[in-house]
Amino acid sequence: MSGVKFSAAVVALVASSAWFGCGVAAADDYSGQTYADASKAIGDAGKKVVVASRAGDALDQDNCVVAKSEPAPWIKGDDFSPVTDTVLLNLNCNAGVATATTPGNSAASPEGRAAIQAAKDKAAKDAASSSG
Repeated sequence: MSGVKFSAAVVALVASSAWFGCGVAAADDYSGQTYADASKAIGDAGKKVVVASRAGDALDQDNCVVAKSEPAPWIKGDDFSPVTDTVLLNLNCNAGVATATTPGNSAASPEGRAAIQAAKDKAAKDAASSSG
C-alpha cells in the first residue's frame, strides 16, 4: 500500500512539475550584436542601456558582443512601478578567436568558426578591392 502511495506522489510531482515548471522561452533581441549596434537600436527605441556585466578586455566596448540582454528587473517610486525604459546588457569583450596570448572563443566552437570565416571573408574582400 505504501508503494502505491509513493508512486501516486511521484506521478503527482512529475505532473505538477511539467505543468508549472515549464517556462516560455523569450527571444533575446540583442544577443549576438555588437554593443554599438545594440545600444543604437535600444536608443532608437527610446530606452536606456546599462552594462550589467563585462567579460574580458581584448575589445573596446563598441566591438564587444552582447551575450545576453534583459529588461531591467527593478522598480521605482512610491508606487513601486516597474522600470520599462532600461535594458541590461551582458557583454563579451574577449577576442573572436583565442590566441596564445589573448582569450577568446575556441577555433572549434561555432562562434570561433564564424569569427575565422569572417576574417577570411574580410581579407578576401580587402585583397579584391586593393587589386582592382
